[in-house]
Amino acid sequence: MRLILASTSPRRREIIALLGVPFEIIAPEFTELVSAHSSIADEVLGFAVGKAQSVARYNPESIVIGSDTMIFLDGEKIGKPLDESDARRILGLLSGKRHTIYTSIAIVDGSGGPGLRRVETVDVDMRSFNTKDIERYLAAGESMDKAGAYSIQGEGRTLITTTRGDYLAAVGMPLRPVADYLESRGVELDCDIDRICVAKTI
Repeated sequence: MRLILASTSPRRREIIALLGVPFEIIAPEFTELVSAHSSIADEVLGFAVGKAQSVARYNPESIVIGSDTMIFLDGEKIGKPLDESDARRILGLLSGKRHTIYTSIAIVDGSGGPGLRRVETVDVDMRSFNTKDIERYLAAGESMDKAGAYSIQGEGRTLITTTRGDYLAAVGMPLRPVADYLESRGVELDCDIDRICVAKTI
């Protein structure tokens, strides 16, 4: 059974690799257009579905996985920063506040399965940090390809006080729903998913 990850994210590639099954990576041809009229849950799921469908269209009879992550803070949807100035702005907004990470998973199953659509949320409390802290973190080079302009598994952990929720979902993809789905389709995983989910914490 052919498994494809519709993503170029190194973090999602590493997460899927934990399952110990062969998979391919194909970059999705999908443009994310943020809408002021959609809820963040609907939007993040729509992006994951769009990514998966864009790859499944040219790869029939495959299981294609798409995912997306956005952050919600004070009514604002926050994705990846546009540039360093935007990253600086986003980090300033996050300082001393709680935000929620929304990560979606969409599986388009061309091999006869029902597919999967799900959104996981993780609450994150950030410590208060000043301009020097922000500049120091920007210099680490982690901000530009991350929703919210920080990496929860990298140096960004120094900005965090507490998290509540699925850690792997915060990193970029909830793994257990994917594992459960693949097993339901007869894919034999070469891993202990319970051990992985316990071990992968902040």
